[in-house]
Amino acid sequence: MIDDTKADRVEAALGRRPVSAHALSGGCIADIRRLDFATGDPVVAKMGGDLETEAYMLRYLAAHSALPVPEILYAEADFLILEYVATNGPLDAAAEAHAADLLAALHDITGDRFGHERDTLIGSLAQPNPWTRNWVDFFRDHRLLSMGRLALDSGRLSPAAFARLERLCARLGEWIPQPGAASLIHGDMWGGNVLVRDGRIATFVDPAIYHADPEIELAFSTLFSTFGRAFFDRYGEHRPLAPGFFEERRDIYNLYPLLVHTRLFGGGYAAAVERILARFVG
Repeated sequence: MIDDTKADRVEAALGRRPVSAHALSGGCIADIRRLDFATGDPVVAKMGGDLETEAYMLRYLAAHSALPVPEILYAEADFLILEYVATNGPLDAAAEAHAADLLAALHDITGDRFGHERDTLIGSLAQPNPWTRNWVDFFRDHRLLSMGRLALDSGRLSPAAFARLERLCARLGEWIPQPGAASLIHGDMWGGNVLVRDGRIATFVDPAIYHADPEIELAFSTLFSTFGRAFFDRYGEHRPLAPGFFEERRDIYNLYPLLVHTRLFGGGYAAAVERILARFVG
């Protein structure tokens, strides 16, 4: 159960007092719980951290796309109440194909600059999003080097690895082309953020939005084996992939989420960063 102070906040927000609470997995910003009531539907409550930014990102996706995201029932800076979305079953081939339809439609929402109208978050970490015309510049400066420095300053990425990251960044244009347009992306595409019901995607949670080369989203979706062939076959029907994605660009794009995880957790994630750097810059 949540303590009386938190229960009071829920009651003040919704006019109902929770009778039980169950911890939910996922996220590293806030305490996340499903709250049940004597009557009515359960909700998800998040408390602590920068939840204003999460609320902004969910509202942005709801207003600017058809991507299914939870409805916000109440929001304060450190307190967020969302609809509870019931789930069942695995992320199977049918659900992957549905995810491909949804994400291809999201990626069709495009503009002529990379970044976003404001900075966002990935997990608990800041994502700087200054509007930038050139994708390689944006990805180099505001994703790889920015997160690499955070990982370095935390002591979880070695100075030698950061120096190699700088060498790769100096040559980034050899592998990463300029996309035709900047696509809106969810930004944190791993299995814990993809909820399934009856073989369909019920909702996507915990976004980290900005406008990017959509390949960075596709790469992230393979990092923890979230999506496989069923997804990519269907996605390719909507938005065919250019040659070289699986062979080279996927690993380079996955340096960003690996650096995020290095900053947060260290350990094997730093080793994974070093293996990719060794492949491209020796």
